[in-house]
Amino acid sequence: MTPSASMSEPPVSAKRAGLLDAAWRLFYRDGYHAVGIDTVLAEAGVAKMTLYKHFPSKEDLIGAVLERRSRELEIVFEKTLAEAGRSGTKRLLALFAMLGAWFRMRDFNGCAFIKAVAEYPDPKSKPHRAAAAHKTRLLTRVTALAEELGAKDPEALARSLMLLSEGAIVTAHIYDRPEAAEEAAEAARVLITTAAKQKDAV
Repeated sequence: MTPSASMSEPPVSAKRAGLLDAAWRLFYRDGYHAVGIDTVLAEAGVAKMTLYKHFPSKEDLIGAVLERRSRELEIVFEKTLAEAGRSGTKRLLALFAMLGAWFRMRDFNGCAFIKAVAEYPDPKSKPHRAAAAHKTRLLTRVTALAEELGAKDPEALARSLMLLSEGAIVTAHIYDRPEAAEEAAEAARVLITTAAKQKDAV
């Protein structure tokens, strides 16, 4: 989840943006397979020809929706990091602060990327690829933060923090427990503190 030019929304037509908005609302609420193209068209108020002009298939539309959502989340995460200040520990824990705010939103309905992989298990499908790319970028960003902390094994720390993050998302969704973010943060703090001590011991 590194800041890059990809974080800037590319110029799009109003109709394309409307399609993405409508598709996101429906897919996130009801699921990808459950929502048909005609439902998206009715929600967006556009003709089928307009849809296929921008997205050759439903999978292309889902991939575009996920890519845009990923860019939005990258921006939110970078803002949360900036608010965390310079402390390496606080910057790593910013991931869980972001989760805590998200879990308490009225429309929280789990992770759109996890759902995409569940509904499109083929790694070659566009929804699966878009979801995997998002999670990989997030892992890369958290690894960079672990490197800033000076962790002896930044990638191992990042993977452990991602496990806690993903577990918190699923727990919050299944059990309606937004406090899962804070519980995961406490576990993360132990891992981060241990990593920091290992650095100091070198």
